[in-house]
Amino acid sequence: MMRCLLVDDETLALDLLEDNLKHVNYLQVAGRCRTAGEAILFLQNEAVDLLFCDIQMPGFNGLQLVKSLVKKPMIIFVTAYEKFAIDGFELDVIDYLVKPVPLERFLKACQKAYMLFELNRKSVEQVPVKRPYIFVHSDYNLVKINFSDIEYVEGLKDYVKINLVNQPKPLLSRTSIKALELQLPAELFFRIHKSYIVNIDFVQQIRRGKIKTANSELPLSDNYRDVIHKMIGKETA
Repeated sequence: MMRCLLVDDETLALDLLEDNLKHVNYLQVAGRCRTAGEAILFLQNEAVDLLFCDIQMPGFNGLQLVKSLVKKPMIIFVTAYEKFAIDGFELDVIDYLVKPVPLERFLKACQKAYMLFELNRKSVEQVPVKRPYIFVHSDYNLVKINFSDIEYVEGLKDYVKINLVNQPKPLLSRTSIKALELQLPAELFFRIHKSYIVNIDFVQQIRRGKIKTANSELPLSDNYRDVIHKMIGKETA
C-alpha cells in the first residue's frame, strides 16, 4: 500500500482528488494540506510515497515546494496551467495533469507511480538478478530498454542521451552518466570518455582518439585509454 499526500489551496480540488482515489485500491490518503508550508511540516513528520500537488498556490507555490524537499516522494502535479509542464519535467515528476482531469487519465498517472514504487521496492527486498534490460524514466514514462539495443550513451550534464539501434532519435533521460553506468553490465559497456559509454558489440574500429561504431564515431579520451585493453580482452601491463 502506498501513502499519498494531497496539496491544493482549494477544498473542492482536494475533495475531487480524494474522490478519484477511491477507485485506486493501492493508494491510501495520508493527509490533506492547503498550503506548501503545511505540506512541508507534514512531510517532516510522516512518511509519504506519493505527492499530488497543485502549482499555483498563495505564497510558496508547488514548484518551490518540490524544490525545497530534501527527501522527495514521487510527485504528480495536478494544475490548471499547462505552461509549467517543462518545469515539471525538470523536476523529474511522475506525471503532469491539467485540470479538469478525466478519471481514466488520473488512473493512468497513478499506475505509473505504482509501477515505479513496485520496481523500487523489489530492488530493495529481493536479491539482485541479472536481467538483459533496464527501465529508465523519460518524458513522464518508464521505458524498458534492452542492453542489446543500446549502441552508446552520451552524457549532457543532468541528462543522458541513450542512442538505440532501432530508433532514429535518442532517448533522453534526466540522470547522470555515472548513475546510468552503474546500471549497465561492465562486461558489455565501457566508459571511453567523461561523456561517452559505448556498447562493445557495436565497436568496429579503435584508433587514436576515436572509436568507430556501427553508426557513429565517438571520442576516446586519453584518460580512458586503458579501457582498450579491457575491451579487447587483455590485461594492462
